[in-house]
Amino acid sequence: MEPAVTDALRRAEEVLRRGYEHLARHCSGDARARAAQLDECQLECFDLAWSSAGLAAARATVDYAARATDALAQPLCNLFVAETLQDLVSRLSIRAADYGLVSTDVESIAPSRVNELAKAASTEQLRRIGNALIEGTAALPRRLLNAEQELIWESFARFAAEVLAPCAQDIHCSDLDIPESVLRAAADIGLFKVSVPCRYGGLQPDEQPDTLAMVVATEALSEVSLGAGGSLITRPEILVRALLAGGTSEQQRHWLPRLASGQTLCAVSITEPDYGSDVASLRLRATRSANAWCLSGTKTWCTFAGRADVLLVLARSDPDLALGHRGLSLFLVEKPPFPGHEFSYRSPAGGRLSGRAISTIGYRGMHSFELFFDDVIVPLDALVGGAEGLGKGFYFAMKGFSGGRLQTAARANGVMLAAFNAALDYARSRKVFGRSLGDYALTQSKIARMAAALTATQQFAYATAARVDSGEGDLEASLVKLFASRTAEWVSREAMQLHGGLGYASESAVSRLFVDARVLSIFEGTEETLALKVIAREFLAEAAHHAGGAK
Repeated sequence: MEPAVTDALRRAEEVLRRGYEHLARHCSGDARARAAQLDECQLECFDLAWSSAGLAAARATVDYAARATDALAQPLCNLFVAETLQDLVSRLSIRAADYGLVSTDVESIAPSRVNELAKAASTEQLRRIGNALIEGTAALPRRLLNAEQELIWESFARFAAEVLAPCAQDIHCSDLDIPESVLRAAADIGLFKVSVPCRYGGLQPDEQPDTLAMVVATEALSEVSLGAGGSLITRPEILVRALLAGGTSEQQRHWLPRLASGQTLCAVSITEPDYGSDVASLRLRATRSANAWCLSGTKTWCTFAGRADVLLVLARSDPDLALGHRGLSLFLVEKPPFPGHEFSYRSPAGGRLSGRAISTIGYRGMHSFELFFDDVIVPLDALVGGAEGLGKGFYFAMKGFSGGRLQTAARANGVMLAAFNAALDYARSRKVFGRSLGDYALTQSKIARMAAALTATQQFAYATAARVDSGEGDLEASLVKLFASRTAEWVSREAMQLHGGLGYASESAVSRLFVDARVLSIFEGTEETLALKVIAREFLAEAAHHAGGAK
């Protein structure tokens, strides 16, 4: 990569930093005042956050291309960087003054000033890349995994092809449960061990976590089925991280081996009907008695709740709503597994837990439930962390969700890979107006741009996994989740579009990929919440510190 390209990225990052500093200077006072002021500039915060995510992906792609030797690694990197910078310029140039910038600030990072990038996005280059992929004279560049990670990929890809592929489309079209045979086979190959440390019977090294192994496994499974494959790891990933962050030693010894073996399947119950991403306002009550807790209220969008043996439930253990997230605690609620779309369970300890599945356009197999806790009694040791965990449930849950967001990016990459390959196969075989679909310039450019986006988001996820393993990476996990989820929508949409009418048919795999991809920007933190409440706030705090103002 020529120095001018690296300089372009550096200039772009500097422009964004100045934009954040401008917004930070206009937000002062106490926390409530700052929050209200930030709500007045949501559009600016969102654009800056999205641009930050794109630049982070571009950085990861540049680092990857410097190591890769495949023929298309550098051309795809150049194409992605060029289009990312052009998107940033387009977003900021119209409202430059709103970010405290002038037009020359934005113009200084325009790709047209970098010769290599100008060539990278040319029609001729797009056609050259797309044609090479369609003709098979070049392929997507290798992932650059180590031998053990490649083995994980191959093992889970084989499982997906042999076990998931035969039933994936039926599960989607008929809204079926994941077959018990799939769950048993998943446990047999160690799918549920991926997130659990070795000392508890899992595959994660005790001395140094290997988050990339989880990312790779998730990607391989999601390529075949998001709902029945890649998402099987999500819930144990969240629960394991929450238990490791705050569970008692007894809870860890009891639950983690069961999760690793697949003996216990779990679900995570956070969202409520009126409170989705606004976790601090949750209302489900947890009332303490002498020897138990009583849970009362309603939860929604609890995926896999029917089949799960245990639910991780975030509840308000302190009735003082002014405490916000400091009044929340996590509980482990055991229940029998139930097939189908509805269940009702009367606990021997007292109370009734019932659920009904919410009909969705995609992401089928696990079913997402609305849950009703009617004075459900759970023992005192159901409180995650015991007495020390009281009021800390929000923090434990967020530890879980940091891994969940990265895992969602991996799921997005798997969906994109499936969509890209479907588009590639169709471009090769379909005849339109007497010519192969792949012979047309527009098809070739679509294939090239899809390949660049897929390569970038994949490498961004891999780089973020390494950051997470080093004890950092929480912000990057939000950035990659934001970027990969939206990108998966676009890639699956383009694949569907290339299929024409066939792509819109419910029995086609690309239509499933399209509706599955749509959920990724919604769960594990909607893109709006991630952009405004997590990413923008983090960058604004950093900008305020950098500018020397305690905002």
